[in-house]
Amino acid sequence: MVKRRTCVFISGKGSNLNNLISHSRKSNFPIKICLVISDNKKAKGIIYAKKYKIPYIFINTNLTNYENKIILNLKKYKISFICLAGYMKIISGKLINIYKKKIINIHPSLLPKFKGLNTFSRILKNKEVKTGCTVHYVNEKLDSGNIITQKFFYIKSGNNEQTLKENTQKLEYKAFPEAVIKIFRYN
Repeated sequence: MVKRRTCVFISGKGSNLNNLISHSRKSNFPIKICLVISDNKKAKGIIYAKKYKIPYIFINTNLTNYENKIILNLKKYKISFICLAGYMKIISGKLINIYKKKIINIHPSLLPKFKGLNTFSRILKNKEVKTGCTVHYVNEKLDSGNIITQKFFYIKSGNNEQTLKENTQKLEYKAFPEAVIKIFRYN
């Protein structure tokens, strides 16, 4: 199996990155993580890149040409697929056009509901009965690309933002690898 050279973009803890790395080390998983990009110098997820000796770079998204730096590094490492795993910046149209249908994101709600930030508080405020996560293709509209897979659970009385986050992350660790397999099963 030829594994697709993949970059994972992160901003924080990196638990989805760690999960993808462990899956990518299996011989039958379709991607190999060859680069990690973070917009946060203090992102804890960098420890996983270091642990597994995966090259990583920090991109200062406050600089006007940061996008060109991302593209140069993606080309340098021959990246053909991108996973956004808790990356808290909007991906530009330029990058989306270069990697059309090759950028996926995981979002902590059942899209199209609750796009954007502060998802768990909005879910509780709206008195939702169920929630979950969505893996979708990235397009130029926030959290609006075609859905690849979704997983859900029912919200229990007494759930708060923290318990919703924990339950959602458990589903994310299943949904993200399943979506990657689903994408490459047909390519």
